[in-house]
Amino acid sequence: MEVRTIKKKGREEKVWFAIRVTYNRELKVKEDLDSRGITNFVPMQYRREERHGVIVKRLVPSVHNLIFIHITPSQMKEYKMTTELPIRYIMDRETRKPITVPNREMESFIKVAGTYDEKLVYLNPDPGDFSHGERVRIIGGMFAGAEGVFVRVKGDRRVVINVEGLVAVATTFVHPSMIEKITEPDENTLDNAL
Repeated sequence: MEVRTIKKKGREEKVWFAIRVTYNRELKVKEDLDSRGITNFVPMQYRREERHGVIVKRLVPSVHNLIFIHITPSQMKEYKMTTELPIRYIMDRETRKPITVPNREMESFIKVAGTYDEKLVYLNPDPGDFSHGERVRIIGGMFAGAEGVFVRVKGDRRVVINVEGLVAVATTFVHPSMIEKITEPDENTLDNAL
């Protein structure tokens, strides 16, 4: 995954940048981006905590120090220069370029992680962990349209959406009748090959 400035009829296309935020300030960066009208996504979920003997449910970042920003490369450079918040690109070790996430992969990730379900399981994003499962698309329920790998996680059959090298999230239980096997070639693979 590398930054490719895609131009359509002379204009840059937006891409999803994976950004590292220091000192757990992902919500401050989100607030700043929201105030500027810049599309962004912070993986969040509800967690139960005990406070003064009472169990409370709080919405907190699922993965600390990570935010995704949907913006053109030139706008991203401008944002980095104008914000006072501590952000930096997550770099691809091989290409030494900022990591971007294909739109289709981000759409699936947001469909699952955007539910804030406390039963979602965040996993090590090593792609080898999911090589034994089948590529599937969820065709019903709250995760309809999400694509990932159908595997057994914590005793349940779940669909894992892996944002390569960054984060992976497993849905709650998905009944096999709610999924279909993906047989066509993956467009992300074709996009990355160009």
